[in-house]
Amino acid sequence: MFPPHSIKLIRTDGGNKSFQRLATELEEELKIRDGKDHPFYAELNKAENIKYVILAYENNDAAGCGAIRHYTNDTVEVKRMYVVKDKRGKGIASLVLNDLENWAKELGFKKMVLETGMNQPEAVSFYKKQGYRVIPNFGKYISSDNSICFEKNV
Repeated sequence: MFPPHSIKLIRTDGGNKSFQRLATELEEELKIRDGKDHPFYAELNKAENIKYVILAYENNDAAGCGAIRHYTNDTVEVKRMYVVKDKRGKGIASLVLNDLENWAKELGFKKMVLETGMNQPEAVSFYKKQGYRVIPNFGKYISSDNSICFEKNV
């Protein structure tokens, strides 16, 4: 396991250039995984106006990211979780998600929800390991057969 102290986390927003670059890399990967469904998901995942973004840096290189955005009075939605391919398996996603959970608590939220796709089995497994439970699809994902939605109290 990668030593957590060698990863630096920063809190920023959707205007951060490193975040925008990682979000673009994520979109390129999802285009392949989502196939014909990608335009539907891409429309729901615009990240420019997100206020709460965590970036993980390894040796001053942006290695991963995640974000939360307001969903309801007591709930935030996790968005744009991504780790650069050659940095995966080092615990970076866990560090980012844990800090997002802490930030959500600091902001007064009680719950986190998220959507991932059936074509992302690594993500499904990751969220289950992090204590998220599968829930019925919510919001614009209700009619999506490819979506799997999760929630966790924070």
